[in-house]
Amino acid sequence: MSGAPRPTLEVGRIVKAHGLKGQVIVDLWTDRSERLDPGVELLSARGALTVRAAAPHQDRYLVTFAEIATREDADAWRGTVLSAPKLDVDDEDVIWIDDLFGARVVDAHGVDRGRVVDVEANPASDLLVLESGALVPLTFVTSVEPNTLIEVDVPEGLFE
Repeated sequence: MSGAPRPTLEVGRIVKAHGLKGQVIVDLWTDRSERLDPGVELLSARGALTVRAAAPHQDRYLVTFAEIATREDADAWRGTVLSAPKLDVDDEDVIWIDDLFGARVVDAHGVDRGRVVDVEANPASDLLVLESGALVPLTFVTSVEPNTLIEVDVPEGLFE
């Protein structure tokens, strides 16, 4: 019995070739480094890639994929966005970025602050970008109904 395909998330991008044996530098966009464990299959518009090995390399990862054998192959994959199925994680504190887009943001007083149009990376806390241009740190999110409603408890003056 086959179920519906699991939704995928963009998890990184092949930045460039490294060396002569087909290794690539991957910019991983998730804090879930198990996305690069040996045997994991990542998806792309060009097809699937199977991780053979990966190691941290500066702020990125040096990755060997089974399907990329030469420097020329690696160069051809440059810029490719990598995706993977959403992880089944039973952690109530996890906020999935794909659950935020399009949701209405409502503050603790019940005031509708608008819809989320983007999420901006920020070292202190990622930021919800609202259609009004307002920025709301994720640290102020109190609940999320995926793609529908986000409740926030923000300090006074944040929306002024």
